[in-house]
Amino acid sequence: MAITDVGVYAHLTADDIESLRIELDGIREDVERARGVRDARYVRRTILGQRVLEVAARAVIVGARTRPGLYLGVLGLGVAKSIENMELGHNVSHGQWDWMNEPEIHSTTWEWDMACVSAQWKHYHNYLHHKYTNVLGMDDDIGFGIMRVSRDQQWRPIYLIQPVQNLLLAIGFEWGIGMHDIKLGRLRGTPEERAHTQSQLRAFGRKIRRQVVKDYVLLPSLSGPRWRRTLAANAAANVLRNLWAYLVIFCGHFPDGAEKFHPDDIADETRGEWYLRQMLGTANFDAGPVLAFMSGNLCYQIEHHLYPDLPSNRYAEIAERVRAVCDKYDLPYTTGPLAKQYLLTLRTIVKLSVPDRYLRGTADDAPETGSERRFTAPMVSTISPLTGRRRGLRTALRDLRSSRRRAGRGAAAAGGGGAGHSAYARTA
Repeated sequence: MAITDVGVYAHLTADDIESLRIELDGIREDVERARGVRDARYVRRTILGQRVLEVAARAVIVGARTRPGLYLGVLGLGVAKSIENMELGHNVSHGQWDWMNEPEIHSTTWEWDMACVSAQWKHYHNYLHHKYTNVLGMDDDIGFGIMRVSRDQQWRPIYLIQPVQNLLLAIGFEWGIGMHDIKLGRLRGTPEERAHTQSQLRAFGRKIRRQVVKDYVLLPSLSGPRWRRTLAANAAANVLRNLWAYLVIFCGHFPDGAEKFHPDDIADETRGEWYLRQMLGTANFDAGPVLAFMSGNLCYQIEHHLYPDLPSNRYAEIAERVRAVCDKYDLPYTTGPLAKQYLLTLRTIVKLSVPDRYLRGTADDAPETGSERRFTAPMVSTISPLTGRRRGLRTALRDLRSSRRRAGRGAAAAGGGGAGHSAYARTA
């Protein structure tokens, strides 16, 4: 089953976790003191650049006389929509720029260019997801309510089609997250539940009407004879934006190493344990400045979950300090190339679509699912007398992988190629 004691899993004592909390709180305090003119200039320039790019892309779409020109316009519009959603809408809605006290870029006033209602998204994302990150039964972002991404989720026949559901969710991602906070089953609940859900549906309907009128009625009508081109281009740009947002979000939450937690783990949870759960429950992907910007700096998902309301342009420098903290406490810092992180995610989605009897590994010890019971005798970290370095979770995981490889080689030597393949499969 999922992790029931994050401290035991991390091989840390209560004193270690409190020291970790002090160091991570220190990073927050340093960034809060340092933010100022440079950060304000960054977000204002991002807003201006995004709007200029969108206008230019729409002009190219209408005026293009060749297919390459039209495709360039569609790509530019998709990029502009991605920037608006990821680096602006997502981060503004987290309150990252509230300290500037500017109404235009305040979390209470920003309404982003997508089907999801900002207020509804802030409820299930800012509160439920970020507070209860990867806690089974409490964080609805685990599989987004339609997919199985952990052995702890009981298999049901509907999961057989989850590879197809995954593709459809990617294409229509804005619609999926738009419906995510609306629990239609509550229409059969108490009068209060029905009233709340009906209010959500009305707000969602108004947002859908606004988006459909803008992208598929108003802007095409302003394009004159080329209205069909504009309509198709808007639809294509929205799909591009959906695919990119899906890719970034999934690579931050479902690769190997992004652990899941049992509700018992958060009973009487301390601030340090909350920090630790964020570090172990999320994953980064490697990115340079351009890719980081295009992802809304969510290539630093670990840092974002530690400090969701700090300016996103600070995550790169924060990441250096968080890595140093992970090194100090011998904790894993889960990251890798974007393609690798997505392939690991896709493997989990496809693999867990079938019943457990066809799978290797267990709910305590599989690449996508682990708990403190994956270790035969979980221990707290120790300091090596030879190197002076701490030996904790990262070393324990490395030793576990090494022992499996040795066991696999031993099985291969004893039983030939077939036995070796079987041993490898049991660890996959």
